[in-house]
Amino acid sequence: MTEESAVRAARDLRVVVGRLRRRLRALAGSDALTPSQTSLLTRLGKEGPASASALAAAEGVRPQSVATLLAALDEQGLIDRRPDPADGRRQVISLSAAGQRMFESTSRAREEWLARSLQDRFTEAERQTVIEALALLDRLAE
Repeated sequence: MTEESAVRAARDLRVVVGRLRRRLRALAGSDALTPSQTSLLTRLGKEGPASASALAAAEGVRPQSVATLLAALDEQGLIDRRPDPADGRRQVISLSAAGQRMFESTSRAREEWLARSLQDRFTEAERQTVIEALALLDRLAE
């Protein structure tokens, strides 16, 4: 049987992470992109070039869904496509210069908001507690 503290921690964590994700998404300022498009843009910005099938697997969606998302990003000039040197039938997707700028500005805005909020709302001791909790959550995510 799962202990009550584990159930409460799971529920509270899910709620807080959801609220934080919505807040960060609102800060992105990329109203032209859907959350799914933003997720692909962010993944390409963090992890670098990838095939459409690798992106679909990483995002946990069907390849057809990724193809639709990539078409929208391509239409906005946010990605580049080039033949895969290892398999000419596939394409490698990467951020275009405009996509890289959008990724960097969005990431910077989110990080600045988080840093300011942590500084303004928490004491140094509380920030250290957050850092320690994040190490535990990182272990959970692995």
